[in-house]
Amino acid sequence: MTYKSDLLTLLSGRDYIHQTTDADGLDALASKEIVTGYVGFDATAPSLHVGSLVQIMLLRRLQQAGHRPIVLMGGGTTKVGDPSGKDESRQLLTPEFIDRNIATIRKVFERFLRFDDSETGAIMVNNDDWLGDLNYLDLLRDVGPHFTINRMMTFDSVKLRLEREQPLTFLEFNYMILQAYDFRELHQRHGCRLQMGGSDQWGNIVNGIELTRRMGGGEELFGVTTPLITTADGKKMGKTASGAVWLNEDQLSAYDYWQFWRNTDDADVVKFLKLFTDIPLDDVDRLSKLEGAAINEAKIALANAATAMLHGEDAAHQAEQTARKTFEEGASDANLPSVETGGSIGVMDALNRLGFVASNGEAKRKIKEGAVKLDDAVVNDLQLQIDVAGDPVKISLGKKKHGLLLP
Repeated sequence: MTYKSDLLTLLSGRDYIHQTTDADGLDALASKEIVTGYVGFDATAPSLHVGSLVQIMLLRRLQQAGHRPIVLMGGGTTKVGDPSGKDESRQLLTPEFIDRNIATIRKVFERFLRFDDSETGAIMVNNDDWLGDLNYLDLLRDVGPHFTINRMMTFDSVKLRLEREQPLTFLEFNYMILQAYDFRELHQRHGCRLQMGGSDQWGNIVNGIELTRRMGGGEELFGVTTPLITTADGKKMGKTASGAVWLNEDQLSAYDYWQFWRNTDDADVVKFLKLFTDIPLDDVDRLSKLEGAAINEAKIALANAATAMLHGEDAAHQAEQTARKTFEEGASDANLPSVETGGSIGVMDALNRLGFVASNGEAKRKIKEGAVKLDDAVVNDLQLQIDVAGDPVKISLGKKKHGLLLP
């Protein structure tokens, strides 16, 4: 489909669009005026992970196309918990814990968005500012009549939980009402007319549009969702054997972040170049034609661009140089992930603390397979105690994971 606006042309060209509520209407609006749009994020952890990156990039694309992004932090809804895609209820968090998480998460958004007082400057808001002051009886009276239990039971976030015979608390059941109310509040407070999110948020987005209309919102609101981003092996984006790929550097080093992108499956490289980098589409097209070993050029371009966006150009360059020394020259480097051992550490403990494995069982299996090396010598002893008295010891798992054991 051909669009008139820079916004939908950009989103379509880089394959972000899965569904839109009214593509023609949004295209016309974005062609003639600045559109304010938002994406909501949980504050359940001190950092977001790569699974949230496509939504962060949506806001970046919105700003690149000359529009205004709102980062909505769910300080209020995090107290409830989004049941979408979850089999179990989330642990309830204290307000202080949620506030600390929001403060650390903001640092990531400052890498991707321009926060200033201009017409297209990004803003970050917290839905606890309005949800925290809601009188429950007023909410039931004013908002409750616009939701029917019959319709709420049809949403996947509810239906799937019940089909799996997993409990769905009344608290969580209210989540979709609160999220719909967010869109109405953002429209009233900031003139927001667009909500974006993953495909699992479609029902919540439509609810927000309908609620605003029923409660007297005069302007048409719009929704855009992205496809579910999976890797070539069918796994959800951002999940690895070693755990989540965090965006905050204190939870995942720039080197490990670079390595995540460098290890992208051949079949995913072009998709990820479009979604997660600013590399021009003409250059992406050139990189897409690489075959065989030459495709590593595209993977390095992906890793460099993605890492530079989050951690800066210097960090990306250092990560590439470290990888080159480690893989091509067989040398150790101070930029490798490291663990302080106090002079001695068990081999399985070392693998776990570096995040190379998810459990002792996996560590045992890798050692038995001959995949673990110390200074390039294969480890066979499951109970090996590694002495680290002087120089750092390099430990490797396979060809792609390398770390240093420090005294």
